Amino acid sequence: MSSSLSPEGVDLSVQLAGMRLANPVMTASGTSGYGPEYAPFIDVSSLGAFVTKAVTAQERKGNPQPRTVETAAGMLNAIGLANVGLERFVTEKIPFLATLGIPVIANVAGHDPDEFAMVSARLDEIPCISGVELNVSCPNVSGGLDYSTNATQLEALVTTVRPRVRRAALIVKLSPNVTDIAEMARAAVRGGAEALSMINTLSGMAINVDTFRPLLANVTGGLSGPAIKPVAIRMVHKVYSEVARDAGVPIIGMGGIQNWRDVVEFHLAGASAVAVGTNLFVDPTTPNTICTGLRQFLADKGIPRLTDLIGQLRT
Repeated sequence: MSSSLSPEGVDLSVQLAGMRLANPVMTASGTSGYGPEYAPFIDVSSLGAFVTKAVTAQERKGNPQPRTVETAAGMLNAIGLANVGLERFVTEKIPFLATLGIPVIANVAGHDPDEFAMVSARLDEIPCISGVELNVSCPNVSGGLDYSTNATQLEALVTTVRPRVRRAALIVKLSPNVTDIAEMARAAVRGGAEALSMINTLSGMAINVDTFRPLLANVTGGLSGPAIKPVAIRMVHKVYSEVARDAGVPIIGMGGIQNWRDVVEFHLAGASAVAVGTNLFVDPTTPNTICTGLRQFLADKGIPRLTDLIGQLRT
């Protein structure tokens, strides 16, 4: 029996730690700059939310070139958190972000808890910043995985930042490069995380067989793209079923998303929203085609609200 529900009648909106998203699709940090870089290819305001590239206290040039390399099912990157720094971000990038009319999530990185807290507090003062995403899981900088692979350090970091973020949602981005990601999720929640984003890239490397040298100047980098989706799905499901569901903490799922079917998998596994990253380099309009596909899928299934899909995996 076919459903009488029309795609136009489907509600794709989600509530995410106090933020209302018109649809569940956002950009993954580091893949769309600060917004203007992406604007020629898509109406950025059509996204559920926009996530900036990392912001640190001081400007960073990042790692030396080459720092990206294509792989058979994705890409390796070792950008090294290159960014304009906090003050230039505030003066140069915020004016565009303030025009979007959608939640803006600022990705924040730092060398120690004090830097994380200082940058987060400064961004929390800016009205258009709806969320602060703590990037504790970058594998491409020295010490970038210290907090995401040690539950005690992670909890202490989030606990330090928590009182400095009074208005915006506090999100912690988890690394897959751990033995038990649920343990890290518990630590983040204990520290005060209001949402979890997962997963960041997997550590990897590639070698030039002609020169016998690494293809990345940094030697290793973070693997993203379709190759990591099954890992991401498993980890989202594990964290949702063991931590996030009972804690009432939503998950932003990411890792290898290419189309609406991938997004449905993430929602069934327990994600409330999703972020698209690597595939934006292939097709910048991916978020729009995902939303169109989601509406049709839910209408065909007779499911009126996207939220009815979250965590409905049948085992």
